[in-house]
Amino acid sequence: MARTAPIRASLVLVTAVGAGALLAPAAAGAEPRADDPVRAIESAAHPLRATGPGGSTKDLRPLGRMVGDAKVVGLGEATHGTHEFFTMKDRLFRHLVKEKGFRTFALEVSWTTGQRFDAYVRGGKGDVRELARRELSKGPWYNEEYIELLTWMRQYNERHPDRQLRFLGNDLNNPEMGTELFDAVTDHVRRHKPELLGRIKALYAPLRKVTDGDAHQGLPLAERARLARQARAAYELVRGLKPERTGAKSAYVLQDARSIMQTADIYAFDTETPEGVRGAMLYRDRIMAENTAWWQRQTGHKVLASAHNAHVGYESRDPNYPKMQGAFLRDAFGPKYRSIGFTFNRGSFMATGTQDQTWKPRTVGAAGRGMNEHTLDKVSYDDYYVDARNAPAAARKWLDKARPTRSIGTAYPDGPYPIRLGATHDILIHLHKTTAAHRPK
Repeated sequence: MARTAPIRASLVLVTAVGAGALLAPAAAGAEPRADDPVRAIESAAHPLRATGPGGSTKDLRPLGRMVGDAKVVGLGEATHGTHEFFTMKDRLFRHLVKEKGFRTFALEVSWTTGQRFDAYVRGGKGDVRELARRELSKGPWYNEEYIELLTWMRQYNERHPDRQLRFLGNDLNNPEMGTELFDAVTDHVRRHKPELLGRIKALYAPLRKVTDGDAHQGLPLAERARLARQARAAYELVRGLKPERTGAKSAYVLQDARSIMQTADIYAFDTETPEGVRGAMLYRDRIMAENTAWWQRQTGHKVLASAHNAHVGYESRDPNYPKMQGAFLRDAFGPKYRSIGFTFNRGSFMATGTQDQTWKPRTVGAAGRGMNEHTLDKVSYDDYYVDARNAPAAARKWLDKARPTRSIGTAYPDGPYPIRLGATHDILIHLHKTTAAHRPK
């Protein structure tokens, strides 16, 4: 729950008087400095009533106006394991569904995982917990917060059969693809162009044997390059089928073939070299953006795209990531894309260690002097958001400078990194204190 500005102001005054600072009332009535970023940010900040779904969303209405007529909103996270980041995504998605007509929740999971979740939220068989365990248990998204989101999406669809919500996985098929994409493509070719079936099967045969990402990555580089060429050749054959003969489903089958090709392509990079790492990371962010853009144009849906702050933003904090998904989405949608980033002052989150792969809570204290979060936390609201584009000049000037900022991936320790918040995101959500996400027992 956010505290109001007068509460913190009164605490400051009491402390000052208690220390014998008799001039505090005069100082309190003085005009704020024109270059004071805290006052400038506070004047544009909107306090949050809550960080989880349920209850009134009146406090989110200004954020809805900041989103405006965007077709895609990238919603980040400063860690991959913070309860409040995930519940705030749930809360904001529900608000955007009801008030702004959003229809798709996209996540940086594989295309196949997205298909399986999409089937579930649209009424498919299966238990959501078992589905989440099977699809997510090796990564950061295996938590109660996402199970709750999937459950709500399914319940919403049961109440609104004519306005179904969808789930999109916009990432590579890693670590496991399965064989269903190959089956979808070959079944489609069998029905509509049977004379191509033998060729498609021959191209896919070696790829079907390495649907596990680790096994694929373990092949010699030359073999991975050959598999990538075969996946592309199969894609080109499928792309050559005439849509008027194959029906509306052809676009989705072509995307299945494209997803197979994308996965094979990224494994063909030589990640033993710095150039190969940069090339692979550039390719990954590009295809996440391309898959999201394809989906938005195919469905016409407004999309909330969830990923790390680093992926949904415009500027890269790491030379190994030459251009981010957010920058590619801005190229695709221009002002119809919005980037929202999270910051936090202190608290806990789930992460692995740099050597130990066990997910467990990690804790950081208050941000140190000189960090972006240190200044953001001086605003008198505990939890708030601010439009970085339209904030007062002093705030924009402060946000435009790179400072150490928490940007934590799956493993900790990680960072902080020099980040220009105002150049990286359109909107910032700052939380005073966070807790670790809840991994299912």
